[in-house]
Amino acid sequence: FEKITILHCNTEYPTPMEDVNLNAMITINNAFKLRVGYSDHTLGIEVPIAAVALGAKVIEKHFTLDKTMEGPDHLASLSPDEFKEMVCAIRNIEKAMGNGIKKPSISELKNKPIVRKSIVASLSIEEGEVFSENNICAKRPGIGISPMEWDMVIGKKATRKFLPDEIINL
Repeated sequence: FEKITILHCNTEYPTPMEDVNLNAMITINNAFKLRVGYSDHTLGIEVPIAAVALGAKVIEKHFTLDKTMEGPDHLASLSPDEFKEMVCAIRNIEKAMGNGIKKPSISELKNKPIVRKSIVASLSIEEGEVFSENNICAKRPGIGISPMEWDMVIGKKATRKFLPDEIINL
């Protein structure tokens, strides 16, 4: 059964967008527990790309050298350049789908200090003053104490004077 793939299809040439029903692929997959794909008769390349994003493992799309030829297939078919564009887009979507694990990507690790926040003085804090919700806040960049340590900072005394927006250190 691992070699069987069921293709969802609408037989209208070209298929109107409102009749595509890509979610039927999910229904088919749930019912038969087999790989699913999509046999496309729409105009353009959007629907096969979306089908891949929804789990299609096979795409069937008609190909023509001349869309003006007789017969229903040619109008809903792709030219060589369009077919190449569709394949490139599908390959990009396959990469973009990822592995489903939510964690920072390798490319964004360099942004960690920029996008994270640090605990900073929200107003002038004098030496010996107690840190509280009234005199500290969290702002970028994330090069100081993380807001995850907020409760550890609250109630501690400032060991020196802090100016507004200055990163708090203990």
